[in-house]
Amino acid sequence: KGNGKDKTVQSVQFVEAEPPDHLRGIVHRFLELKTDGTLSDDYRFHALPDACTYVVFDQLDHNITGVSKLRAESEEFNLGRMFHFVNIRFLPGVWQSSQEPLSFGMVDHPYSGDLPLIDINQNLSGRDFPDQQHILTKLVDTLVRSKMVAPNPVTEKIFQNLDWIASVADMAEVSEISARQLQRTLKRTTGFSPHDFLKVLRLQQALNGN
Repeated sequence: KGNGKDKTVQSVQFVEAEPPDHLRGIVHRFLELKTDGTLSDDYRFHALPDACTYVVFDQLDHNITGVSKLRAESEEFNLGRMFHFVNIRFLPGVWQSSQEPLSFGMVDHPYSGDLPLIDINQNLSGRDFPDQQHILTKLVDTLVRSKMVAPNPVTEKIFQNLDWIASVADMAEVSEISARQLQRTLKRTTGFSPHDFLKVLRLQQALNGN
């Protein structure tokens, strides 16, 4: 059905919220995706290539949570006829995957990692989205203190200068590093080559109407 508010159906709510100012270099958005009731057909969510990392909380099953990201190609997820997800969408390259492994695609197994995500998921239950954002913010603050997430100066400089970047060479110039260093840094922190990273950013920029 799509991956944004302009692609939703009437009985599915898709809500985005910006993080507080002190987390703008870490979090892109807080997200809520849920049905108002039971749909007549399965809802198929078409996810475009994305360099971001997500922490996913399934509000219908508190054991289903985890840290996930999308692959370099489009993916389609069948979310069924009733669902309720609350997610943190981190900016590309800020999640330190060496400390917490990433899964790919939709989280559909009970979480077994070291983070207190199941307890947080239970705490989110029964609250409206604005109240949930306070809990999500506290989680991110904890992740920052533990260095599980950290600002990525390379991707941050690319975002700040995206309007005039036309090539990988431009990306290296604004990042003030060599093309080889850019290749290594982006591959390590985002999983994308510089060329693919730029394509993903351009696609998302176009979808946002920029």
